[in-house]
Amino acid sequence: MTVKEIIARKRDRLALNAEEIRAMVTGFVRGEVAEGQMAALLMAIVLNGMEPREIYDLTLAMADTGEQLDLSGIPGVKVDKHSTGGVGDKTTLVVAPLVAAMGIPVPKMSGRALAHTGGTIDKLEAIPGLKTDLSPRQFVSQLAEINLAIAVQTQELAPADKLIYALRDATATVESIPLIASSIMSKKLAIGADAMVLDVKAGRGAFMPDVERARELAETMVDIGARHGKHVVALVTSMEQPLGRAVGDAVELAEAVATLAGHGPDDLVELCETLAAHMLVLGGAAADLDEGRAHARQGLQSRVGLAKLRQMVVAQDGDPAVIDNPALLSRSLQQVPIRSARPGVIAGLDAREVGSALRELKEAAGRRQHACGLLLHQKVGGVLSEEETMAVLLFPSEAHAAACRAASRIRAAYHISDRASPTTDIVAAVVGA
Repeated sequence: MTVKEIIARKRDRLALNAEEIRAMVTGFVRGEVAEGQMAALLMAIVLNGMEPREIYDLTLAMADTGEQLDLSGIPGVKVDKHSTGGVGDKTTLVVAPLVAAMGIPVPKMSGRALAHTGGTIDKLEAIPGLKTDLSPRQFVSQLAEINLAIAVQTQELAPADKLIYALRDATATVESIPLIASSIMSKKLAIGADAMVLDVKAGRGAFMPDVERARELAETMVDIGARHGKHVVALVTSMEQPLGRAVGDAVELAEAVATLAGHGPDDLVELCETLAAHMLVLGGAAADLDEGRAHARQGLQSRVGLAKLRQMVVAQDGDPAVIDNPALLSRSLQQVPIRSARPGVIAGLDAREVGSALRELKEAAGRRQHACGLLLHQKVGGVLSEEETMAVLLFPSEAHAAACRAASRIRAAYHISDRASPTTDIVAAVVGA
């Protein structure tokens, strides 16, 4: 069947078989399928969807275009963790070392910030000297030695995903659950973990705007994992307001360290304990979620995860002094307080606007972008007096003008009301447990 005929089948709402999907994916990577042809297929998928079997075949075809890690020589159940991206989401920096310290190997390849969301790699690169570009051999070796490796995704893993995502971004075909699910899971399958826990964000600060769409994405990814013989659990979690009290690379790293030392903010601690509990159950270190949560809580109190994070930083040539004293990352910074315009109750805090404002500030800060951050003194439900400080913006002096603009945007992101709004649970749904 020709490329034109394959596109026509999907245009006409017909299901493609594995051979047709693989021909399009591998042909595009090799330059045998033109960008215009792949763009036409992507748009047909956005408009007409894909059956579960098609989505799995697309995921497998993308994963097979590159190298796949072999973790079979490492004892135990290897458990990966992934988030679809949010504002203030530093859970990987807490959960991965916490679980690894309890005997579960955690292989984690992460990305950089996308749009208004933060990236785990950006946060780690706030640590002087730390290397995130580990080769596959270095990644596997470190995982075998200390149970933990967090690195940037290599070019060799699922190269089709990078090429197809760039085309999706240029052709308004990003927001498609089959394409999002196959993009995420192609990289997850290539890493070679035995099981994985997915944190699928929903709300203003997420790529999925509501719980229903987030749950559909979660169910799709769990199905892909099951078809590949992997046990996947997906949590749908709230991203209406930033997670924790810190937003920005260095301040989020500092908050992760505080959380691993037993002093984290309530919402971050709750989510980290829940994610860790699921990982511990999948890895065989806990019989059920209650036991998993108890282990996670004890791990935070005993600081074993903090010791593991420090061990990883040393293994990846980073300076452990910033783990011992995170305040080193915020030296010589200016501050702008963000104050309330009137008394009342915080009824909403737009996570997307906060993330976008901080991204603009980071761009203005140039080489010191990792230092830019926001510390939230008040979040949803907080009771304010007039001119009370709601948040503080941290920035290098060269970004002063951009900081004033960011402060104005963040102030407007707070919705202050005369009455409190109903609170929502941080975990809205669990799929695959």
